[in-house]
Amino acid sequence: MNLIVVTAKNWAIGKDNDLLFSLPEDMKYFRQVSRGKTVVMGRKTLESFPGAKPLPNRRNLVLTRNSAYEKEGAAICHSEEELLSRLADTPEEEILIIGGGEIYARFLDRCHLAYVTRVETPVPDADQFFPDLSLRQEWKLLSQSEEKEQNGHRFRFCIYENQNPAQWKTLDKR
Repeated sequence: MNLIVVTAKNWAIGKDNDLLFSLPEDMKYFRQVSRGKTVVMGRKTLESFPGAKPLPNRRNLVLTRNSAYEKEGAAICHSEEELLSRLADTPEEEILIIGGGEIYARFLDRCHLAYVTRVETPVPDADQFFPDLSLRQEWKLLSQSEEKEQNGHRFRFCIYENQNPAQWKTLDKR
């Protein structure tokens, strides 16, 4: 199980259920990393997509507490147990957590790799944040791209590795 996220310099990831930056190169990177994968997200993340439609060329799984929620083109799960059951036969490297903040928090410790687009712009008024991986002993920076600039923002594509991921196919937590 892996994850992908865009963070501001202060590890902010969202405000008012929206992304903080418009970076076409990052969207291209997201499509490249996620195409053909099983993507796991929360309901609010799905509803933030254009037309609130599931992502094409991916298997979309949505975790929500809303028992009446339905969305054509997405498998809706109402508990971690149900989600993990649906993922049981999916190879670990084919699962990608894509947000939002609550979903990242629930599955971060089970992820092996984190594809993090690090934008050098801080966003102090954000309302969603991602844990600072540089402060977590188990996460190590594997690689980072050269600095890029787009729409007035400098950023890098970074890959972090969890040196000790929790067992993802069970609800056991460390």
